Amino acid sequence: MTRVRLFFLCLLLGACVVKAQQADRYLERPLPDGWQEKDTLFQQVLPVDDQWWKVFEDATLDSLIHLAMEQNPSVLMAINRIDQAKAQWRISQSELYPSLSFNGGWERQQTSGNLGNGTPQAWTGYYSASVQMSWQLDVFGVIRQKAKAQKELYAASKEEYNATMVSLCAEVASAYFNLREMQQEVDVLRRNAASQEAVVAITETRYKTGLVSKLDVAQAKSVYYSTLASIPIAEASVIQYLNTLAVLLGLYPQDVTEALSASRPLPDYMEPVGVGVPGELLLRRPDVRAAERQVNAQAALLGASKKDWLPSFFLNGSFGYASHNVKDMGKKGSMTWSIAPSMTWNIFTGGRNLQEERLQRAKLDESIHQFNETVLTAMQEVDNAMSAYKNSIKQIVACREMLYQGKEAFELSLDLYKQGLTPFQNVLDAQRSLLTYENTLVKAKGYSLVCLVQMYQALGGGW
Repeated sequence: MTRVRLFFLCLLLGACVVKAQQADRYLERPLPDGWQEKDTLFQQVLPVDDQWWKVFEDATLDSLIHLAMEQNPSVLMAINRIDQAKAQWRISQSELYPSLSFNGGWERQQTSGNLGNGTPQAWTGYYSASVQMSWQLDVFGVIRQKAKAQKELYAASKEEYNATMVSLCAEVASAYFNLREMQQEVDVLRRNAASQEAVVAITETRYKTGLVSKLDVAQAKSVYYSTLASIPIAEASVIQYLNTLAVLLGLYPQDVTEALSASRPLPDYMEPVGVGVPGELLLRRPDVRAAERQVNAQAALLGASKKDWLPSFFLNGSFGYASHNVKDMGKKGSMTWSIAPSMTWNIFTGGRNLQEERLQRAKLDESIHQFNETVLTAMQEVDNAMSAYKNSIKQIVACREMLYQGKEAFELSLDLYKQGLTPFQNVLDAQRSLLTYENTLVKAKGYSLVCLVQMYQALGGGW
């Protein structure tokens, strides 16, 4: 059993190498051996192939992505485009075969007897039934080349569907993490507002006992109400992300509000990520594979245009019966048939064939440049995502320490203020800093998760 598995693994790896070599022939310059970012956070192995979002271990996110896959309008439209491309391919294939048509009918005719030629008035009528055939013989493979082009476009439409799925899953995950981030920011504001309200109570007590001036009370309230004023803005952002998720899921906003309105913490994920090597992008990124299919299709159309210089061969014929009486229709004497092979050769077209070939060659060159641009963009997106994710991890580590020191500074300044050993300004500064530090940490966590999602998207999403 082990040998059998090893055999099939070798076949699979061999197929991947061949596929990569086929894509390499369109590259204007070879891909680098490694990524620009060199860090232990990234592993030179292929990332997980299926359902990368499960690494976050969030059942709600899993459900949202599966729901979006089933009813997102963009996905449904991509499926329609696959059906259209497949039908177009079948249409082009049908030209390889003869077309048959059946004609049948009855005709009654009267000739005039007043034409002055001595012919008496007469009635004639007959029945007829025949089958006609028309067939263009694909001697030089023009039809096969055009059918090949449509087949490649059909394959490209399937890759575009995969790209739509990758983009959709990334958009759902990003919107979900942005939603959770904003909900956490609302919680931070409310929690700090409660703490600041307690400080207001302390200043009022000290003011009533004559220990401090009313200035302390006013300053404490200004900080408190400033925090309260920030809450509605954050809550509005929560609604916006809920609406964004609703559109991605193909639902109305009220359909998702109840299920997602409750705040939940962000996943605490800072694990190494498999990124593979640059050459594996040619096998993973659906937009790269779609661009390659476009090049193949245009190459086939160029081949077909070159063969327009050659003659075309046709075979037309018919077989049937015709008789004045229905009872004689099946007799041998009523049989009719014809066969008409023909050839057409456009010797002079005013330069149309030459310009058509030049047109298809220019389109091929354009598609090759588009393929190379897609590869370069893919490299850029992966490198950017790797850099952003690596630095976001560093930011989270620094923000955690910053928040720890901010909490300690606030507690110390408040204790000293209660003892009358420090001015209230120190408490105000510590309050403002603590709110800023907590918000910064929440934003950093959300940003890091979005960067990780963008990395999975840039790597092809495992589709």
